Order: sequence, then structure tokens, then C-alpha cells
Amino acid sequence: MKVVDCIKSFALKVWRSQALKYTVVCVLGVLIVGFLDENSVLSHLKNRHRISELEEEIERYDAEYRRDQAQIRELDRNPKAIEKIARERYFMKAEDEDIFVLSDDDRSPNPIVTDETTD
Repeated sequence: MKVVDCIKSFALKVWRSQALKYTVVCVLGVLIVGFLDENSVLSHLKNRHRISELEEEIERYDAEYRRDQAQIRELDRNPKAIEKIARERYFMKAEDEDIFVLSDDDRSPNPIVTDETTD
């Protein structure tokens, strides 16, 4: 009962004091708007972090775009570049050549699975 009496006495002091009333209301308002609202400080921090991530992504895509544009210009100017890309990316070949694709993947051989049981 002491806790309830203490809370009641504090509430009566707040109710009777004009300055304390406004102070409590202002503090509660700032807390609600600052932390519980959809435009709170936390949401602003999250949005700023997301904006920085998106700006980095924009820079990466711009770099890819510039690289691709340079490659397109090279293809327009140099017909040997088309042949180079066809050979490297699409494994195309001339009539009198053979292509060998060497892979350095570390693949372990899969064991042979049979349905037979050994006795």
C-alpha cells in the first residue's frame, strides 16, 4: 500500500503544481514522439543507414554501367573485340580449332550409389 500511496501523493503534487504539470506533459510528449512514433529517432537512424547502403549500391551500378559502356564502344570500333568476347564468354571457335576448357574447381568425386545390398 505504501507504493500506491506514494504514487497517489506524486500525482496530486503534479496536479496541483502548474509548472510540474507542463513539464511532465512535455517530457511524456518528447518521449512518445522521440521513441514510439513512426518518425522517431530510431527510425531516422535506420533510414540514414539504409540511405548510405543505397548510395554505395548506386556507385557500384554506376561503375558497372561505365565499364559496360566502354566495352560497347570498343565493340563498335574494333571487330576483333567481338571475336574475343565470343571466344572467352561463349566458347565459340573457328572451323579449324579445338577448345579445351580447364577448370580448377575442387570437386570431390561422388560415390557410386547402388540399390544392391552386400551380404
